[in-house]
This record gives sequence, structure tokens and C-alpha cells, in this order.
Amino acid sequence: MTPLKTNVLLLGSTGFLGSTFLKLIGQDSDLKDRLHITVLCRNSAKRFTELQKFYSDLEVVECNLEDDAVIQDHAAKTDIVINAASSDHTLTATLRGLEKNSAANPNKPPMYLQVSGLGITSDNSHGEYVNIDDLPGYVDIDFSLDQVPQENTHLPQDKLIVEAGTRTKNPVRTAIVFPGWIYGVGEAIQQTTLPVRIWVDMFLRAGYAGTWGEGHSIMGNAHVKDVASALATVLKAMLDGKADEGAKGFYFAISRQRMVSNREIASKIGDILFEHGLAKKGGSRPYPPEIVEPLGFYGWSLLGANQMAHAHHLSRFGWKPAETKKVLLMESLREEVLVYLRQLGKIPA
Repeated sequence: MTPLKTNVLLLGSTGFLGSTFLKLIGQDSDLKDRLHITVLCRNSAKRFTELQKFYSDLEVVECNLEDDAVIQDHAAKTDIVINAASSDHTLTATLRGLEKNSAANPNKPPMYLQVSGLGITSDNSHGEYVNIDDLPGYVDIDFSLDQVPQENTHLPQDKLIVEAGTRTKNPVRTAIVFPGWIYGVGEAIQQTTLPVRIWVDMFLRAGYAGTWGEGHSIMGNAHVKDVASALATVLKAMLDGKADEGAKGFYFAISRQRMVSNREIASKIGDILFEHGLAKKGGSRPYPPEIVEPLGFYGWSLLGANQMAHAHHLSRFGWKPAETKKVLLMESLREEVLVYLRQLGKIPA
């Protein structure tokens, strides 16, 4: 008899990381034979054809990320939820559905795999230079969310996930993956990473490239294919009952390649915009308060702070950032920007 497949609910399937992940597992001889995947997305009729090219055993449900009732209903009847969306607000509905799921299946708690981000490790240095030896270097083995500044982004949501993964009544098997700067030209649906889209849009509005503070902030990075591979690695370990979960289920998904400063990235984007007549000058300079303050603490935490961590946990499961070694962040950045500018119609296709 053909074994029953594990039912997966995937959020963020049309995004930069989510669509890359879907394509990757569709090429994985082990995973593609084990999983039936349901995705929630807008324009489901159109998206079904696009997504099924990457993964054949797939169904698409019409939904946006504000449809709490739909998300909760599907989370309540699946084996595992994978959230690769750039969205914290889906978490409440997801966890409510998973709690119902666990109550109905006391001997088989559901699994939840969340993509968070290294924003939890932010040092809130406001773009000022900090010697690398003075930066806290968090390690994901024996790590606790209590170790990081408690005001940091994503932290309240991540704590709810750990709580669900450690309680005795209606537990959920949980794991969280924390990428840094995800880069590369996507080969699935979304082709450019969210930070590049945010920065290019902002730079175009301002007429020049800018930084939060002096722009000395650094963070770890990894190619999108490697972050997708990290997700697949944790997924396999969870399916096989070998993953560290709950209070130990933290996985930093970053490479050991050089951490690039925000000023370097902004300056290169500024040069590209200037070359194409889309900025008044090349390079970058600190943005004035009227540009940075509307994003408040969130902006400073993500764009004006160091985020330094060490990814040891994934290596225990054989994960290696192979694509990152082939194409470094600054080597990829130009093409990423040009791809997005073509999508915006700012330069010829």
C-alpha cells in the first residue's frame, strides 16, 4: 500500500523565500513523495498553475493573510504548518487552529515551522560603528529568547511559538528558523528580496540612497536557495522525529561570509540608480529624521542595528550554505536591483 502523505499548510508560497522553498522540495526526491501541500493565497486560480509547476501534489485555497477564520480552520486539520510569509499577524489564528488540532489528536500533536528573522538579535546601535569584538554573538545552541533585548522585533510572536511548543496541554511541536539578509535573484515567483524592494522604493522616492544613522550596521546573510534549504533541513528533521523543538528549536540560517554594512549595500544601490538617471547622486548618505522617523523603532531595529549570530544548529543536520559560497551578496546585488527596476518599468526589460 502507498503510505499516507503528511499534510502541509504552507503560508507565503508566492513570496521570495516561500516560492523558492516550494520549488526546492519539489526537486527533493525524499520530501516530494512524503508531502501533500495546501497553500493559501490570493488569485488562487492563476496561482495554481504557477505553483503546480514547482510542486505537483498541491492544492490552492483562495485566502489573504487577513483571513483569520480560513487560516485557523486549515491549521486545525493539517499535520504541519510552515509559515514563510513576511507576516507576524497570522500567528494568532495559526496557533489557535493548531491548539484545536492538538486537542483533537492528543497522541499526535501538529507541527509548526516558523520563519522569523535575526531582528531578534538587534543591538539598537542606531547605525553607529561598533567594534565587532564588542558585539554580542548569539549562538543557536542553548539559546533562549530571554538573552536578547526584549523590545526587539518578532520577539513577542516568537515567544508565543515557544510557549505553544513547551506547554503540556494541547502542545504543538515547534521550530523557528532565523535568517539574516536573504539575497539572490529568485528563480520561482518573487524574484527579489524584500529589503531590496523596500530600499529601492524608498531611494526612488527620496531621490537618493540613504542609511539609518551612519549605516555601519551589519548582519549575517545567506542566499535564498540556502535559506530554503535550511527550512527543508529542519522540516526533514521534524518529520523524522530528530529535530530539537520547543525551547531548543532555534535555527539561525546565515553563512560565515563577510557581514556587509548597510552603508555598503545602500551605496551600491545608489550608484546603480544614479547610473540609470534615477537618483540625483550616487553613493549614500544618512537620511534626515523626516525620512527615518515614520518607521520608528521598527526601522531602527532592522535598518540601523547590528544583528550578529552564529549558525551552529543547522550544521548538526548537515546543512551547508553552498549557494552563498558561489555567489556573494555584493556580487548578486546589482542584478537584484536591475531585476526589480525592470519590474517597476524604470528601465527597459
